[in-house]
Amino acid sequence: MSHYIGIDVGTSGTKTLLIEAGGRVVAEADANYPLHQPQPGWTEQDPEDWWRATVKTVRAVMKASGLKPEAVKAIGLSGQMHGSVFLDKDQNVIRHALLWNDQRTAAECDEITSSAGGRKALIKMVANPALTGFQAPKILWLRNNEKRNFDRLRTVLLPKDEIRRRLTGELVTEVSDASGTLLLDVVKRQWSKKLLSKLDLDPGLLPAVVESDEVTGTLTPAVAKQLGLSTDCKVVGGAGDCAAGAVGNGVVKKGVLSTSIGTSGVMFVHSDEPQYDAAGRLHTFCHAVNGKWHMMGVNLTSGGSLQWWVESVLQGLAGLSGKKTYAAATAEAEKIAAGSNGLLFLPYLNGERTPHADPNARGAFVGLNLTHDRGAMTRSVMEGITFALRDSLDIIQSLDVPVGEIRASGGGSRNPFWRQMQADVFGKKITTLTVEQGPAFGVALLAAVGDGAYKDIQSACNATIEVASQTTPDKDAVKRYDKLFPIYRRLYQDLAESMGELACYQAGN
Repeated sequence: MSHYIGIDVGTSGTKTLLIEAGGRVVAEADANYPLHQPQPGWTEQDPEDWWRATVKTVRAVMKASGLKPEAVKAIGLSGQMHGSVFLDKDQNVIRHALLWNDQRTAAECDEITSSAGGRKALIKMVANPALTGFQAPKILWLRNNEKRNFDRLRTVLLPKDEIRRRLTGELVTEVSDASGTLLLDVVKRQWSKKLLSKLDLDPGLLPAVVESDEVTGTLTPAVAKQLGLSTDCKVVGGAGDCAAGAVGNGVVKKGVLSTSIGTSGVMFVHSDEPQYDAAGRLHTFCHAVNGKWHMMGVNLTSGGSLQWWVESVLQGLAGLSGKKTYAAATAEAEKIAAGSNGLLFLPYLNGERTPHADPNARGAFVGLNLTHDRGAMTRSVMEGITFALRDSLDIIQSLDVPVGEIRASGGGSRNPFWRQMQADVFGKKITTLTVEQGPAFGVALLAAVGDGAYKDIQSACNATIEVASQTTPDKDAVKRYDKLFPIYRRLYQDLAESMGELACYQAGN
């Protein structure tokens, strides 16, 4: 039987999954690595850490499976989007990679918008506005702030594509991840020569771009030996983590939306045609489905807000540590009624993308009074994260994009309490699947398609993905949340000026 590997180069670690062609997970492995934050709002990682994690996890799944090298026919790659790996003429990494949640490029975003002829002109060219997390402003930041490094620059890769280079020697990306560079003509699914010219950037800096299920090369002899695989093993295009996660959830047809709560939060909906939010609050990207697109809203610190609350604030709760702290905190939150007695939390701990596109947005508790305890604060953090996702859902529905089913993934899908909260805040049923393995599973399926095991990714999803459960909204909770949500939405506007002043203060300005 043919087997396939999916590798997801995440922000906190790399996850590798080995599956049979029928979708059964044979083995999985994880390896973590550090996040570097040299200044407030800056996030970087060493690409060498990604490679070490890739080698470790691939070797681990091969050892656990007991398979012979030739049994694995293809590898699919996923990873954190928007990051920038800067390579010199010898393909050596010049400096640490700048990540998706790095906020240092506000000036460069303004530069891009101005060079393009304004926000509307930019959206017309590449379907999206300039945001600090995207790759294009990172390239300009290097040019503006580290000229010596920029002069050495010959190639810019996305995180997963740096792993592809190490696996195959090829400089290639694919359309879903390339959409998040701000340099792709999303409608035509090719690099935007027009915008590159306006920014005075050499198109030769960018890799070739292909569809997500295309084969991009095979393993080099040295790497095949290192990983315990065959030189015949193919490496397919893969997908950025959001599109890969959507494939893993079967969001490959009209009317299906996925909600994912990981470090960030994502609302992702399939589209047969490129559709736009004129205000630029949502992303319009190419889907990992050949010839299709998607719209996506992104919140920068969703699960990251809960992690901050539990690990930085509640650490040592009731003498517990690790995962037990989360369970204890959630148990306290469950005792509090929906709405946390009027306590609201804004989950903007590292700026925000959808809908505000504001790197200076900051988090806040609003409405605290003497009746609120630790459980109420925990619940309000979880509710604030879920309200932020509803921001994206409401925009999607306002554009007449059909949402017939919501599939949940990430940490928010594994917690029954949080699943119920999502159903109540969104006012819709929440579906979970029998296999919830995220982006690694999605790109393993793309690998199977690239190898010819399925004719297309829709067929692969139909054959391997099944619904496990549905969570129905509670009518009383829906009413409570519908009353609170408009207040939540107004708070950002009320506090935005003060947030900006505080962000400057925090930066030492």
